[in-house]
Amino acid sequence: MSNQLSFFPDVDEKQIRSIVVKELKLFRALKIQQLNKQELDERGITINIFPKLYDNDREKEMKVLHMERALNNLDCIERQIIEKKYLDIERQNDINIYLDLCLQKTAYYEKKKQAIFMIAHCLNII
Repeated sequence: MSNQLSFFPDVDEKQIRSIVVKELKLFRALKIQQLNKQELDERGITINIFPKLYDNDREKEMKVLHMERALNNLDCIERQIIEKKYLDIERQNDINIYLDLCLQKTAYYEKKKQAIFMIAHCLNII
């Protein structure tokens, strides 16, 4: 098997998972930020009501858009795993998630890994 040709370089799974999880957590915050900005716009408030250190709203909007596309590219089970594990306000542990989804432990971890890698590919992380 080690003699097989691969079109993809070897990747560090832990590093990829770490980056994707960090981006998922940031995505949660950016979604709230967008809702807050929308609420201010709807009420005609054009100034920042909190201090703002950086003016990078466009980049943040693009991050949200790209992450939403990546999440929409997942199958139903993969998306549920990612939402329950990383996007819900109350973070759940893996055991509760795979029991809630009626998955076997092995199938759960395989789906979770596939979801993380799919998000990484969609976001051009790998």
